[in-house]
Amino acid sequence: MRQVAGLAILLCLLHCADAHASLPMSYFTGHGAASDPISALGLGLLFISIAVFLITSGLLIGALARPREAPAPVEPGRMPVERTGNGLSWIYVGAGISTVVLFGCAIWTMIVLAAVAKPASTPALTLEVHSHMWWWEVRYLNADSSQIFTTANEIHIPVGPPVRVRLIGDDVIHSFWVPALAGKMQMIPGQTNVTWLQAREAGVYRGQCAQYCGAQHANMALSVVAEPEGLFESWRKAQLAAAATAGSGPPAEGQALFDAHCAACHAVRGTEAGGILGPDLTHLMTRASIAAGTLPNDDADLADWIAHPQEVKPGSQMPDLHLSKTDLRSITAFLETLK
Repeated sequence: MRQVAGLAILLCLLHCADAHASLPMSYFTGHGAASDPISALGLGLLFISIAVFLITSGLLIGALARPREAPAPVEPGRMPVERTGNGLSWIYVGAGISTVVLFGCAIWTMIVLAAVAKPASTPALTLEVHSHMWWWEVRYLNADSSQIFTTANEIHIPVGPPVRVRLIGDDVIHSFWVPALAGKMQMIPGQTNVTWLQAREAGVYRGQCAQYCGAQHANMALSVVAEPEGLFESWRKAQLAAAATAGSGPPAEGQALFDAHCAACHAVRGTEAGGILGPDLTHLMTRASIAAGTLPNDDADLADWIAHPQEVKPGSQMPDLHLSKTDLRSITAFLETLK
């Protein structure tokens, strides 16, 4: 019965692994060269742990169920407990097997660490990701300073080639983790760590801060959008462009209000807004979400985020501005032009 139960558990775990592969934060299936070895190691260690648990539990149950003779009366001068049989050999065998398995796991882990230390080919581009409480600043670096731009909470990469990512923590310790594309990497203030991403196929891969960093740690997400080279280049060129003019009417009124209330924290290239405390909003409406993955980027949620940031994300650096409904509509109308 124990063997049947163990097999059922194993089949259930395999089914769960296949189901979790389609989940946003699943680490059972890798989608690139930086994540494949880690996924294999994670599954391997999981199944080894399950095997150890089943074997240990089976031996314990067998020992408890084993019939025993009634203890003989203790004679004067005789030890109450004596060593009989060959029970000590079980300890030798168990310790030997455990040592071999643990040594094998250590060697496997070192092989994986070496495999993911650096990409096999030269990275196509280099990004610089700064972690803030609680959002991600992303800078696309280039030898030509005119080709450098900044975005937030959404990383675009081309499918195929590796991408180098320089990680910088700007306040407390965070952890950069996109499980489908790479392992975890700490982001420590005063220290620059380097990792890399590589996607085999197009898709949107969710990332998350994996180090508790405060009240809104759970709402510090990001997305990595892997797309064909042509689409990536089109996106990159569009990001380099300055924001379109607001024109007239509510968007123009909203831009003036934005400059008065928001420009000290946010930047919009091509306007007077040049703040560096919050995300760059130059092409805000090209992003799928706002507030670091907390809300979808649609009209209603954008207005709600502007009006009540401390209700949506308590403790965040974005203050309640106490705007009138008319001013809120105007600022929202302006932001909706940032495409």
